[in-house]
Amino acid sequence: MPGCGNKQQEPKEALQGAASKMATMTSYEMKSKVVINNLTIDAPTAQSDAMTTQVLSMLKNAEITVDGVYQADPMQTELTLVLNLKGDMAMSFTVPMVMTAEKLYVKIPSIPFLPIPENIVGKFVMLDLKKLAEQEGAEFNPGMLDTQKTQKLTNEILSALMAEYDESKYFKDIDAKDANLPEGVDAKQVIQFQITNDNVKEATTIFVNNALPKILDILSKEEYKNALQIDQKQLDEAKATLQNSEKKAEFDKELAKLDQYLTINQFHFNTAINKDEFPVYQDLTVDVNVNNPDDGTKVGLSLTGSTQYSKINEKPAFKIGIPQGGDVITEEELQKQFSTLGSN
Repeated sequence: MPGCGNKQQEPKEALQGAASKMATMTSYEMKSKVVINNLTIDAPTAQSDAMTTQVLSMLKNAEITVDGVYQADPMQTELTLVLNLKGDMAMSFTVPMVMTAEKLYVKIPSIPFLPIPENIVGKFVMLDLKKLAEQEGAEFNPGMLDTQKTQKLTNEILSALMAEYDESKYFKDIDAKDANLPEGVDAKQVIQFQITNDNVKEATTIFVNNALPKILDILSKEEYKNALQIDQKQLDEAKATLQNSEKKAEFDKELAKLDQYLTINQFHFNTAINKDEFPVYQDLTVDVNVNNPDDGTKVGLSLTGSTQYSKINEKPAFKIGIPQGGDVITEEELQKQFSTLGSN
């Protein structure tokens, strides 16, 4: 029939397909951003000290951005992290990073109020990941840096999570023109996962009783357990706790009082999927209030976050490259510079 090739999938099916496609991404460019729109702490039982007030002022409207380029083979990732703090103590600094299979290079930024020797600002400190593991008495595990394995794990966890939640209650399609997509994002379908005050108790119960045991089983697989260096004993203990009838009764008792502690003004996660089924844009909106009725403390948090992927499986264009020669100092040289500063 005409047009049936363009028919949208059901939301959960489309998300599961996008998660699977994500595991096939061998290179991409990405842009991520988190903005703390509001952060308040009202503690009537204790006066907030000047430092707490100052920190809250800095974090309100704070922005963290990460721009990056990734390729799987040979493994190379570069990220540029920018932190913008606002308020009376406003400051901004940028930290470029480059990672290969065995090395991590971090560019030393100039940070106000931190006594970093001028002659090393702008240089990359090289961390030998294999050597660091040996110094800690551990065996170097390249699997910890295997982004494709991480994507595969994320895919399995998301699939396990989504399988437990009712499509009609938690998922819905939204029109691309209503999704505030950035310029350049061409979405075939946009799906929203939403939690509200009406379903938060049920959503929490589903996560703890149904999804979490399955996630622990996924983490118990040898490939993930070894990559993340997780002890099977810890996983077994966590699962036993979830299955303990007394713990379950205690959890149910606390959950029944959840509305005394938590108010969800807004919580949703959108995923935009392109014509090739890749999740090319995701954004998160959180606006919650947490109340402790015992001491009257109230916390308000509002934040937004987003990640955009582009140039998927194209030849990557690295902007920084792998640092060389005089641009690089070793960890030992860095420590020597700081010890010299301290002696002065």
